[in-house]
Amino acid sequence: MLDIDPRVRVDVDSLMAAQHDLGVCDAIRRIAPGGKADAMSAPHPPKVAGIDPAVAAVPHTTAAAPPRTAAARAVPPAPGTLVQDRLAGMVSDLTTLHELTERLARTAGLESALREFVRAGAALVGARRGLIVLEPSDGLGPATTVGLGLGRAELGHIETVPRAATPYGRILDGLPDAHGGSEVLPRPDAAPGTGGHGAPVDPRHREVASRLGYAASYALPLTAEATGRLGAVVWLYDEQDEPSDRQRDLVGLYVRHAAEHLARVLDAERSRTSLATVAEELLPSRLPRVPGVELAARHHPSPRGGGDWYDALPLPEGALGLAVGSVTGSGPSAVAAMGRLRASLRAYAVMEGEDPVAVLSDLELLLRLTEPARCATALFAYCEPARRKIVLAGAGHAPPLVVGERRTEFVETSLSAPLGMLSCWEAPSVEFEPAPGETVLLYTDGLLRRTGDPMDRAYARLHAAAAGAPRAVRQDPGALCEHVLLTLLPAGDPAAAGAGAEEDVVLLGARFD
Repeated sequence: MLDIDPRVRVDVDSLMAAQHDLGVCDAIRRIAPGGKADAMSAPHPPKVAGIDPAVAAVPHTTAAAPPRTAAARAVPPAPGTLVQDRLAGMVSDLTTLHELTERLARTAGLESALREFVRAGAALVGARRGLIVLEPSDGLGPATTVGLGLGRAELGHIETVPRAATPYGRILDGLPDAHGGSEVLPRPDAAPGTGGHGAPVDPRHREVASRLGYAASYALPLTAEATGRLGAVVWLYDEQDEPSDRQRDLVGLYVRHAAEHLARVLDAERSRTSLATVAEELLPSRLPRVPGVELAARHHPSPRGGGDWYDALPLPEGALGLAVGSVTGSGPSAVAAMGRLRASLRAYAVMEGEDPVAVLSDLELLLRLTEPARCATALFAYCEPARRKIVLAGAGHAPPLVVGERRTEFVETSLSAPLGMLSCWEAPSVEFEPAPGETVLLYTDGLLRRTGDPMDRAYARLHAAAAGAPRAVRQDPGALCEHVLLTLLPAGDPAAAGAGAEEDVVLLGARFD
């Protein structure tokens, strides 16, 4: 970021600077903290097209000067004033860049950072539309295209142009002339095969440009020091135009610093994707087919990786074991602990699944001996689909929800501490019988926390969401899970919740015939 002291005193040989047409940096002899120069106290217009002034105008500290006569207005400004104005313009530009980089740093996620990057660059070069193509040179992805003022269909039209015929395509392909810069397309009545700056234009490029209504473009490579090429960005002009030298300098500085930030965001996105992939691989790849029951599951991992899990495994004599649980913490360690806990519960369920209390007791002993600093919640249900009989036990876990034609109610379970909290865990089991066509919903508390409401209100909202499901939805456990997610969570997106956005969401539905 850029820290600029607003109080600057400049000692300049104004006559020398004016005679030799020196720049500000050549003419400045000494810069030190001091009082404000009069010229710096006056407000300056925006220095970059499309950007509001980032520094508010400072009120005059001296008395207003009398109106100037026509003769006085004819006198050219002093050379020192020109230098001061040039320096004020530089300060304004640097402040603008500081504001834009701050906005980019405040974005959340890779896609929002790319959108902010394209928007800010378009404002700096005076364009209305643009797009960024993320295509890292290491081939590890992700590869994506984000547009500004361009819909999905318009981006599709642009992608039909041969890559070698576009400046950003040549950058991505690493061609010898892949320097980016301006490209002014010919007018519709121009001779075929001629383009801006004397360069030939591909007929398909001419056709797409005419259809989308842009006449010029300005492209730059997106490169980070540590990762190399990240992609390319191009801004589109409605008229035959190109950025000025000043705009090129500003956008070049912005792209250079923004690329380093985008490289860090890309690395974090890759880490989150890898962690989510590992978490998914530790969960069931498919649900078993057991006569008399239909299963469905939904899992939305948190961005940082959480320890929520579910399981469904066939047991001897046509029985079925259902389990959900949550391990404290987040990140790789929580994901690894979740995998170990789920594997251990499967083993205990095969050996003594008809006694859910014994299964959780063994699991608690294992957790206490192997990971004493960690605790977990879990719920295990032993189901006999032929008899529609369920025996379950829970350790600090949310109660299941039974959804049917005649009722929508929570199953009354005994209160119990989570696993690992007490020296010896044990709680009585609960037995109930779902009616034909009823669905039993098992879930983790991440579903409740992602609503952002207190727990009592979150439970009420979950009950209302399930009770309000249409009849056709109740007959399909997968559709019921989707209905609950769309109704309960903000905008129907598990990642859009506020207070609980870092929580996993797990839903496991079992509909009995």
